[in-house]
Amino acid sequence: MGLLRLVRFLWSAVTWNRDAEVWVSRKLDSLCRLSGASRVCVRVREREMDARLCVLLSAAVLIRCVLLCIGVYQDQNLQLKYTDVDYHVFTDASRFITQGQSPYERSTYRYTPLLALLLTPNVLLSAHCGKLLFVGCDLLSALLLFRLLVLRGSSRSSARVYCGLWLFNPLTIGVSTRGNAESLLAVLVLSSLLCLESRRRTSAALLFGLSVHMKIYPVTYTLPIALSLTGAPSRGRGLIQNLLRCFNRDLLQFAAVSGSVFLALNLIFYALYGWEFLQESYLFHLTRRDIRHNFSPYFYMLYVTAEHRWSGVLSLVCFLPQLLLLLLSSLAFRSDLPFCCFIHTAVFVSFNKVCTSQYFLWYLCLLPLVVSRLTLGWRRGLGLLLLWFVGQALWLSPAYYLEFEGWNTFALIWIAGLLFLLINSLILGQIISHYRPADAQLKKTD
Repeated sequence: MGLLRLVRFLWSAVTWNRDAEVWVSRKLDSLCRLSGASRVCVRVREREMDARLCVLLSAAVLIRCVLLCIGVYQDQNLQLKYTDVDYHVFTDASRFITQGQSPYERSTYRYTPLLALLLTPNVLLSAHCGKLLFVGCDLLSALLLFRLLVLRGSSRSSARVYCGLWLFNPLTIGVSTRGNAESLLAVLVLSSLLCLESRRRTSAALLFGLSVHMKIYPVTYTLPIALSLTGAPSRGRGLIQNLLRCFNRDLLQFAAVSGSVFLALNLIFYALYGWEFLQESYLFHLTRRDIRHNFSPYFYMLYVTAEHRWSGVLSLVCFLPQLLLLLLSSLAFRSDLPFCCFIHTAVFVSFNKVCTSQYFLWYLCLLPLVVSRLTLGWRRGLGLLLLWFVGQALWLSPAYYLEFEGWNTFALIWIAGLLFLLINSLILGQIISHYRPADAQLKKTD
């Protein structure tokens, strides 16, 4: 009963009472017309909505704090640990930095030294500081989503509901509280999009350069951003004129600022740690051949060809389907940058040669921006969500027997990975066919 009451409370915090909200809004409007204090009334309504958003965030904080406490107990008393292995890798790399050594002295640390620097409080203060940072980024991502949704035309009440998709997503909560740094990337990506949507292009370029430095996958947004800054080509002009028109002031400024940030950070860390920094942070991910079981459709192929001489070339060939699909999606959805970035990320993750559960957060942080403009019925939406979870469950079953029982289930894992790819492709197709941009929505209402 206590759990049921908590669920009801969280749902009421998200939805409030819509009839009461409409009634209060109408009464406030009438009072505004009588008193002439329209600006004051707008501020009153916004503060009321912000108060309900604070309740939502408070509930999200409470859930995460409870899980952090459970994680501490589980790590100390149970054989199955709650904290992610990567979190210990981060902490060890931070310890090497505090000792004046390279973070790459820690084997399997293949990230920018900036992440290890951010997590030095793990060594100097408490081992839980990093988790608190990631949880804070989790909550900040929700606030950025709220701002983006309102900026893109959603009502504040609807934006609050869509933010709940991120705040109360079990995968989101689990990844951040277990000590994974994906929420930090979510903040940088969403901040970049918010600045671009607000036409603050210099700030967007700074954040974009930083996000690409932190993790390489946002570089796939380069073409969609460039196309959004150049505008649509004109049929009345020739090919050369349209190409020259692409190199406008906004694009050149964005490229110069973001490129300078990226190069400056790389030069600093290259001067400190040499070639090892470039190899572990960037080049490793290009030639990576992860033969451990994961969701990638290429996993089994890379596993059985790991000892061949041409396995490195095969690993690079796996990028070709990604590049083709990213190019096509950039040209097709260039007019709506957040939606284009969502499709980009979903395609990149689904067709990547390495795919784990934490990678799903790369596109889940953009999902609320897309859901707000979907025309899917709630039954079909729930059906697709259930199908997505079923695909993961089918993969996790043989993966469990391989990991914990030692059974040879590699072929079953590969088949389940192919099925999961088909499910993701089906869901992406449904999202694309039921997505309505702002222009289409305005025409429909007119």
